[in-house]
Amino acid sequence: MFSAFTNSMKIPELRSRILYTLGLLFVARVGAHIPLPGINPEPLQRFFADQTANGGGAMVGLYNMFTGGALVKGAVCALGIMPYISASIIFQLLTAVVPMLSRLQQEGDVGRQKLTQYTRYATVVICLVQSVLLILALENPAKLFSGFDLNHYGQIVVVSKLTFLLQSTIFMTAGTMLLMWLGEQITQRGIGNGVSLLITIGILADIPGAAVQTYQLFFAPVGVAKLGLPQGVMMAALFIIVTMGIIAVTQGQRKIPVQYAKRVVGQKVYGGQSSFLPLKVNYSGVMPVIFASAILLFPQQIMSQAGAAFNIKFLVELASDLLRGHPVYYISMTLLILFFSYFWVSVMFKPIQIADDLKKYGGYIPGVRPGEPTASFLDFIMTRLTLAGAIFLTIIAIIPDVLLFELKVPARVAYFFGGTGMLITVGVILDTMRQIETFLLQRHYDGFLKKGRIRGRSTSANVAIGEAASDKTVMQLTAVMVVILLVGLTAWAIRRFAL
Repeated sequence: MFSAFTNSMKIPELRSRILYTLGLLFVARVGAHIPLPGINPEPLQRFFADQTANGGGAMVGLYNMFTGGALVKGAVCALGIMPYISASIIFQLLTAVVPMLSRLQQEGDVGRQKLTQYTRYATVVICLVQSVLLILALENPAKLFSGFDLNHYGQIVVVSKLTFLLQSTIFMTAGTMLLMWLGEQITQRGIGNGVSLLITIGILADIPGAAVQTYQLFFAPVGVAKLGLPQGVMMAALFIIVTMGIIAVTQGQRKIPVQYAKRVVGQKVYGGQSSFLPLKVNYSGVMPVIFASAILLFPQQIMSQAGAAFNIKFLVELASDLLRGHPVYYISMTLLILFFSYFWVSVMFKPIQIADDLKKYGGYIPGVRPGEPTASFLDFIMTRLTLAGAIFLTIIAIIPDVLLFELKVPARVAYFFGGTGMLITVGVILDTMRQIETFLLQRHYDGFLKKGRIRGRSTSANVAIGEAASDKTVMQLTAVMVVILLVGLTAWAIRRFAL
């Protein structure tokens, strides 16, 4: 496996792509550390740290994870890439119910370019709405964040509210659009899916802090409770088991055999070969966990605020039951994951269309009649696979809470043992390794595995990789990175010695 990384640098085209991707990811991380003008992020950071230590702050913590820590820093890229992902999901669902969008999706490259254009317009609208709501929350944090005391933490916005609203809306919208452009450039000229890589890098950016807290768990000062060697071995084994389980289920698929009949066209004979139709065990990916977490957060916040405002004890108790660590939360989480798993499959998986395509090209499943019986058979298989995938997603989503509340492991450490972040990270790394392995095998190098190959997350054929970035582009990007780094070090030094 290590030789594969060494061989990656020997291929000029692959080397250029890797350096180009790393350069753009560096630019994205810089945007996550540039604060908005007129904001003091220290009160928000201290409040978030206190909420995380007490097991709360789920809404802020979930969004902050996707933004790579930019939210609590009050950065220009505080919205992250999530508005673009939200717009993409909206249009992906609309294509299943709106005939006009469905026709555009079937028109090839021209139709997909139109859908991409609509998605970008929707991203701008979502950015404007979310940025205004976020700025209003920062100007009046006590109204949105339960437990935020201005006398204790201090004011976040330190300039005129109207000026801050106007300029911050522009900056945050521009920051998200910049991240969207970076993601598209990585997809076209780099390695891997650009948008997914931006989210993954944001999640992995918390590794140094998690490593420090892990060290403190086992080497705490005298008199402070700490974990011993048995707990350390159990945590390491759990991390390996969870990672292996995510890889196995992410890559797992049920292969439905397909036989193609022979067809004679002129003097040529087509078909006659055997193939298979791969049905993924976890077809919906990480989406059910994200949807379920978001759905549970909003009722809890609304009931908590309403119960405190109108002094309704029942709403306050019900809101507390929907917090992590309570049985009602886990029962609701399980049911929502199950619901959204089947909902996503029902919207995105089209057994009737697959059966029609097989019939059109002379394919059939042995033992199953073509047409409607084939569609019913595929729906039957997918229903049971979805149940297995939903149970797996539920277990992975609950593991961090078990570590957090039962073993008292810090939240920053527990999130790396499962949950949404772990699912995204493993899936994106597998997809990126698959693309690198494709390059290596084309140049007659060994891949990451001596036996077999890394299967992609997509059930379709391997997607051809676009045009490579030239060495000149990489050198220019490297120069820009060096300049940004020097400016950052100079600013840090001036602030350090000025104080």
